[in-house]
Amino acid sequence: MKSIERPSEDLVQPFRDFGTATISSALREVCGILRHSLTGPVAFTPGLKAAGTAVTLSFMAKREDVIAGHAEEEQEKRSALWSAVIATQDGDVLVVDARGNMQTGCLGAMLMTSIHAKGTRGLVVDGCIRDLPEARELGLPLFLRGATPHNAGHFEMYPWDYNVPITCGGILIMPGDIIVADDDGVVVVPPKVAPQVIEYCLAREGREVFERINLAETGDIEKYYPLNEEGQREYDEWRRNRGE
Repeated sequence: MKSIERPSEDLVQPFRDFGTATISSALREVCGILRHSLTGPVAFTPGLKAAGTAVTLSFMAKREDVIAGHAEEEQEKRSALWSAVIATQDGDVLVVDARGNMQTGCLGAMLMTSIHAKGTRGLVVDGCIRDLPEARELGLPLFLRGATPHNAGHFEMYPWDYNVPITCGGILIMPGDIIVADDDGVVVVPPKVAPQVIEYCLAREGREVFERINLAETGDIEKYYPLNEEGQREYDEWRRNRGE
């Protein structure tokens, strides 16, 4: 089994409280990382959030002289698909590069049941799964392009490797990256910049609570978003009163 270097739980845990919109701003404004948000996979379990360490799985185009026939489970059990499922641990997010293919069901209900039982925090697929109704019942956060009745070995694609660098939704993802996904989308946080992102998000999300409260009461966008000088003084006083 391929081992990966996982960030500490102390580094990952704060991201379970932050929205992807705020994380995205931090990556752009503080870290200078512009390419961090996946295009393609969207929330198929609205309201469920995923935050954890990336275990990666790469699908590649199938060629009949290399992988013959329409593979079923017995052949897939010898593939990277089973290896990736076995490799997932509590706190991981399984991220699958299926090249946006809409014919290949990368995982079905059985494998998703397995990763959910092990504590996997979510599944991100640049492509499709199958058994979508059963998958939704699991409570596993799903971020996908769609669903299909076909299994992982049907037609064009085959699971080739796991825990390798992949491009998912147009973004480079390394095994061990921090993945955060919610109804706004999926973002990738390199662990080396995570402390900067956490610091930014803690400050911004607290300020946005204050801004939303006052906008709801007054509608005064000029004063409260972004804060002008008077609004900033009120915010500073609000924080002092909260003991911050």
